[in-house]
Amino acid sequence: MAMSFDSYMKDMVKPMREDLTRLGITELLTPEQVEEAIEKSKDGTLLLVVNSVCGCAAGQCRPGVAKALQNDTLPTYTYTVFAGQEKDATAKAREFLAPYPPSSPSIALFKNGELAHFIQRHQIEDRSADMIAGDLIGAFNEFCK
Repeated sequence: MAMSFDSYMKDMVKPMREDLTRLGITELLTPEQVEEAIEKSKDGTLLLVVNSVCGCAAGQCRPGVAKALQNDTLPTYTYTVFAGQEKDATAKAREFLAPYPPSSPSIALFKNGELAHFIQRHQIEDRSADMIAGDLIGAFNEFCK
């Protein structure tokens, strides 16, 4: 029995998506949803995780985000796009991450619709989940009050 590539990929990435969605992070699946989310953030703060299938997403990024979300001070909104899966939504999200080049995984914090803090892949790869959580907690405490 042949399985379609799309079906295979959906099954493969499902647990990677759930690492974030079970934390209450909402997936943005279309460019329109990305635009709506950024627009909502103009009156608050928004965490955007660019998810990925790579090992540093699994070992450092997603666990770091999970730990950071245990902080007392949190963003108003939490969202994720999945690089390589919802390509149009990810491309739209990356428009708001300028001047940074495309990077996945990566983590962005917006305040009042403007990018306030950004963690690129190279800042994830060689750091522990605890270090990433500490970085995010510092940003939450600075920008989310």
